[in-house]
Amino acid sequence: MKFFSKAMVGLDLTEMDDILIKKTAVFVKFLGINKCYFVHVAKNLEIPREILDNYPDLLAPTDESIEAIITNKLKEHNFPEDIETEVFVDEGSHPLDSFLRWAKIKDVDLIIMGRKESLPGHGVLADGVAKKAPCSVLLVQEKRPIKFPKKVLIATDFSSHNHLIYEFAEQITDKLGAELVPLHLYEVPHGYSKTGKTYEEFSEIMKENAKNDFKKFVSKHHHPELACEMLLNDGKNPGNLILEFATKIEADMILLGSRGRTTSAAILLGSTAEKLIHVNKYLPMLIFKKKGETMGFFDALFKL
Repeated sequence: MKFFSKAMVGLDLTEMDDILIKKTAVFVKFLGINKCYFVHVAKNLEIPREILDNYPDLLAPTDESIEAIITNKLKEHNFPEDIETEVFVDEGSHPLDSFLRWAKIKDVDLIIMGRKESLPGHGVLADGVAKKAPCSVLLVQEKRPIKFPKKVLIATDFSSHNHLIYEFAEQITDKLGAELVPLHLYEVPHGYSKTGKTYEEFSEIMKENAKNDFKKFVSKHHHPELACEMLLNDGKNPGNLILEFATKIEADMILLGSRGRTTSAAILLGSTAEKLIHVNKYLPMLIFKKKGETMGFFDALFKL
């Protein structure tokens, strides 16, 4: 089953590049990738001194030198030769805009970015790409072992747009023989006290209501027997709550999607997803977006 035909991998000329290339090499055929672009975008393309020390024979113009370094890394890590690859380097004052433009120009289905845990770097570019990319995004963590996930957590709110994301989750977990764990965050409304119920009593009411909503939602999918984990959002950071739960159940990956079917919403993430992206530096995360729904709004963004 082919999920993504064309992928783009963001590189930054650090040790994370080696990790990304090796992990992409493992996943590339499962994901159905036929062509893979390896991209480095920076404000300044001047080659760092430590790289020049390691490659003293570099005499070509800077962009060509960096392309040569990346190409050599692909060979060094035995990236599959039957996958068409292309390496390109760009310089711009706004790396995020440049990177997203390349994703649009190359019409990619998936962007793969690294998330650092101990290596230097603040992850601003990866966060920005995850929030604004016109296609799906896979965030690969630095220290996780290279393996296919066996337990995938999917955050769901039972909305109509969630059917598309959930369908994709079922396909990818069935293909992997993995366990799919749906998770829903529910809240107690501020006006609960006017009902005469305690906070705990109204929490149970909201929980049971959410369970019924999930039964209706999942009845339209291939695995209606699945139960949804219910997690009370009691005012804490929802990103932390989801990450703590994923760690507790030993999930290998978190799957989430954009927040709506409209072109303006399909490209952007909800606040919970954004908070999860910000705090999660430990588990791989796949952000699923239906590419056709996002391109029109993405074009409009660049016309502003």
